Amino acid sequence: MGENLPEANSSGNLTPAVSEAGSALPGYLVVILSVLMVTLVVVVVAGNALVIMAFIVDKTLRTQSNYFFLNLAISDFLVGAFCIPVYIPYNLTGRWMLGKGLCKVWLVMDYLLCSASVFNIVLISYDRFLSVTRAVKYRAQRNMSRQAVLKMVAVWVLAFLLYGPAIIFWETIRGQSVVPAHECYAEFYFTWYFLLSASTFEFFTPFVSVAFFNLSIYLNIHRRNKTLGALHEDEVKVQRISKKHKDGTGWSVFFVKTRKVSCSEPTAISPVIEDEDVASSSGDPTTSQVLMQREKLSPNRKNSRLFQHSASCMAPRCRTQGSRLTRDKKIAKSLAIIVCIFGVCWAPYTLLMIIRAACSGKCVPNYWYEITFWLLWLNSAINPFLYPLCHSSFRRAFSKILCPKRQSVQPQMEAQSC
Repeated sequence: MGENLPEANSSGNLTPAVSEAGSALPGYLVVILSVLMVTLVVVVVAGNALVIMAFIVDKTLRTQSNYFFLNLAISDFLVGAFCIPVYIPYNLTGRWMLGKGLCKVWLVMDYLLCSASVFNIVLISYDRFLSVTRAVKYRAQRNMSRQAVLKMVAVWVLAFLLYGPAIIFWETIRGQSVVPAHECYAEFYFTWYFLLSASTFEFFTPFVSVAFFNLSIYLNIHRRNKTLGALHEDEVKVQRISKKHKDGTGWSVFFVKTRKVSCSEPTAISPVIEDEDVASSSGDPTTSQVLMQREKLSPNRKNSRLFQHSASCMAPRCRTQGSRLTRDKKIAKSLAIIVCIFGVCWAPYTLLMIIRAACSGKCVPNYWYEITFWLLWLNSAINPFLYPLCHSSFRRAFSKILCPKRQSVQPQMEAQSC
């Protein structure tokens, strides 16, 4: 992605480090930019290296979903370790001084790593989508590391095929190079139809996919929230009636199993159904039917034991569903942040790149392109904080690396996403 294409005028080719009059940037501005660029490199490398080291230190992290975090960290780490450092002197001086061969290597790596980072984000979002909407099937397959590795390899293959062959063979197919000496950018830089097609796979399709996963998770949680609310209301009614029941008078409530809400035994309910004065009320098909009988009851009667059993089965189920719902709400929240940050970092660059190619670089000032371009690399600095640091299992692994003396704290039994 990191081609620094100067704009031409009467004074010659211009770069971000050269003013429109052809003079170099002021020294203080070069120092400020250098400090900012080096700081970005340190943050990208350190943050993603910490994620990679966590996998080495803590073997409990080696689950299917966490492998996708590792894949993302590897691509972002290489962005900070190779792509940005090579680009800094070119950005400040306006001249590529490393030769044409290394220029192609750098372009292939830059496009590959940025595309792989995007596809890894989609893969992580899809994995979270399955964990919420296909929970039973997902739990049965989440420890299948072979499938995870195949998906990780597929990400790298697709990322290379998107731009790699074009960068390597475009000049050969056309028979000549359009890149001036001492410049380094892709041969297809002004081919708008190629950039539009590639951007569809690199940004538009991933963005729509991640947004779809987020919306599906939100709708799933909203539906389950309503169901859990109905169960909670039934539990409150049961507790209220149970209090009256213990006093010897009032309404007695018995739950008949209609789906998976009640734990009542059909054989135990049969005596209640035979009573002539029983009236049944059926509500939502996902909740249990309630049979009510108005009579004087003694706490020692068989029906009282049935009532207590039904009420006691309902509370743990609600607590379990509530715990899972809370976890999934955190997943939905983090996925919504993913959509927003991904859009902010990638949309400006993608749109300007297409517009600039369509008008041959005459309608978009170079500094706007540079700003949007650096947003892409900023995304690689945000990712290690946005994903693993919001995951309790990763935080425990990080504490082992950074604070080994504090490992007397008992680890949690189950990691939850933020």
